[in-house]
Amino acid sequence: MTYSDGNRGGKRERLAAAAAQVLHEQGMEKTTIADIARAADVPVGNVYYYFKTKDQLVEAAIDAHAQTLAAMISTLDELPTPQDRLKALLAGWAEQRELTARYGCPTGSLASELDKRDDGLDQTLAKAMRVLLDWAEQQFLALGRAADARELAVALIASYQGISLLTNTFRDPELMTSEARRLSRWIDSLT
Repeated sequence: MTYSDGNRGGKRERLAAAAAQVLHEQGMEKTTIADIARAADVPVGNVYYYFKTKDQLVEAAIDAHAQTLAAMISTLDELPTPQDRLKALLAGWAEQRELTARYGCPTGSLASELDKRDDGLDQTLAKAMRVLLDWAEQQFLALGRAADARELAVALIASYQGISLLTNTFRDPELMTSEARRLSRWIDSLT
């Protein structure tokens, strides 16, 4: 995928989105600034105007993940019930099953790679992931599960991360579909 917005502000955003995409597809070790520039349709020399280092591009990719997450949560929050919102989250994950089978979870894969470094970017990503965890907790609270809302939220996110890993490992998108159905029944059983 390439990005084609020609204005200055658009180049920075394109580079951040391209960094998120290429890091997901190739991982941090294989990804070069040239790969990101190519995906963003920006000359390599122009990248350094916006980002001096690859780590700055990684941080921009994390911010792109956070913005995508915020937009998704905003859309989910328009649904009438917490049960509907949680099930729509599952459906969104299941829709990404082919991409997950090929490359894994974008956020989870990046978190795993960043954990091996000692530069603080892992904690930057953890903040973005915490937003989803906190949101899920709020949904379980709204379902009347005050005593165990946090545990249920952790179980939901952990199930997704686990099935993402298995889906990618076995290159079997149907694992994601099956787990989404199981989690949907689980959510129904909690109400």
